[in-house]
Amino acid sequence: MRKYFRIAVLAGAVWISLLPVSAQYDLDPANKFARALDWIQRYYVDSVNTSKLVEDAIVGMLKDLDPHTVYMNRDEVRQMNEPLQGNFEGIGVSFYLLEDTILVIKPVPEGPSDKVGVKAGDKIITINGENVAGIGLTNDGVFERLRGPRGTTVTVGIKRQGEPELLQFKIQRDKIPIFSLDAAYMISPGVGYIKINRFAATTSREFTEAFRTLKSKGMTRLILDLSQNGGGYLEEAIRLADFFLSKNKLILYTQGLKSPRQDFIATSYGEFEKGDLVIVIDENSASASEIVAGAIQDWDRGLIVGRRSFGKGLVQRPVPLPDGSLIRLTVARYYTPTGRSIQKPYKDGIDAYEQDLIKRYQHGEFIHADSIRFPDSLKYYTLEKKRTVYGGGGIMPDIFVPLDTSSYSSYYRSLMNTGILYRFVVKYIDRNRRELIARYPSFEQFEKNFTVTSSILDQLTAYAETQKLPADSAGMAASGNQIRLLLKAYIARDLFDTNEFFQIYNQSDKTVQKAVEVISSMSKYW
Repeated sequence: MRKYFRIAVLAGAVWISLLPVSAQYDLDPANKFARALDWIQRYYVDSVNTSKLVEDAIVGMLKDLDPHTVYMNRDEVRQMNEPLQGNFEGIGVSFYLLEDTILVIKPVPEGPSDKVGVKAGDKIITINGENVAGIGLTNDGVFERLRGPRGTTVTVGIKRQGEPELLQFKIQRDKIPIFSLDAAYMISPGVGYIKINRFAATTSREFTEAFRTLKSKGMTRLILDLSQNGGGYLEEAIRLADFFLSKNKLILYTQGLKSPRQDFIATSYGEFEKGDLVIVIDENSASASEIVAGAIQDWDRGLIVGRRSFGKGLVQRPVPLPDGSLIRLTVARYYTPTGRSIQKPYKDGIDAYEQDLIKRYQHGEFIHADSIRFPDSLKYYTLEKKRTVYGGGGIMPDIFVPLDTSSYSSYYRSLMNTGILYRFVVKYIDRNRRELIARYPSFEQFEKNFTVTSSILDQLTAYAETQKLPADSAGMAASGNQIRLLLKAYIARDLFDTNEFFQIYNQSDKTVQKAVEVISSMSKYW
């Protein structure tokens, strides 16, 4: 068979077609891309990074689909999976880089470091003989040196207060749990409070254990805090919703153009199918959090308190690629039991979509419930009490609580946004750890007796000035109470744990306090 070739002059350049004329108009798009890449590799005038070209092409291809279909390289996949899988492999310490030194905040209880004697307040000076103090180490640099396969060892040289020489610890790495449950405690008589920060592989197990512990302490009513919870595994959200719903009730369904409708139904294994329930959400509650809140709201199983949730209702399927990267490909949408779509619109493009929360704030939605308008076409009715709810993106709470900005000032925002306040806490504990532990051996004693004095506030102000934040008496007057509370909460977290942090912080959280009010008189709000 004879082949014909074309030679053309384009803008002074010679273009030689090496394809048969008959084939030039019958190219599959995938073959077209492969052929273009092949030509670049073979004939481009300079050397090229082929991997980067392909990654950029994939990113460009996906950006016009939807905001949640994304490409992730191998490192991004690892960073995404680690907190969702519920563990990593390392030595088991939480740390903070204080003045270019690795300061151990707390070893994981019964973890590798705890077992060999590493203590809170220790400073890691060397790792495997390498000096790591004062060299500009980043968090990633610490992870690279301390994390590693289970069973391998690492030797750290530690400076401990009162010890003249470095202490050497040989630590065998192991699996270290990452908890998705931040707090579980009795917030008022008969009322339990559980806060979940994400839906990881261990979430339902962690929740069940916490629930049973609180139940043994007399809990008959529950506040479930899903504020700031950006989601995670769908399966874990279904298990959590199942915990509250009776058998055969629809939890959610998914459906897409090429994904047939799939229903997810509650089983008979729920341990809290009856009993007062309040769920707290806010503008950063997304995806799996919205699934749980939507199912509870649609079945009138409990009340939702807070602000309208994020509105992320697209189902992603991971598509692994040969080099360990993947594409998170949107294949369907989530729908609540009444048929509401959780997903907010994205027709104006990804940039506008990513600015949505800022626009909500500017529009006044975080402060005034009546600034939110829903068209009648998005009106639905709950399945038991026939209350009005709306679709169109996110879950609108039954009881709206405005964002509390009463104690905000520019000084307060600067303390928080620059990390000055927490850095001060770390330094304060480092100087006073022994005295604090001796005076407050239990959290109960700390909560009752520890006070953030004027002297401590003066120390904070002086430290802030060294960090180039000038003193602001008006700002301190406006925000002093909130600053005091946060200082006490952060000190509690570093001396004890996150559970204790929220026991203090929630005392000023208007949304949580509203949830306590609501659950104490549920009949008033139905």
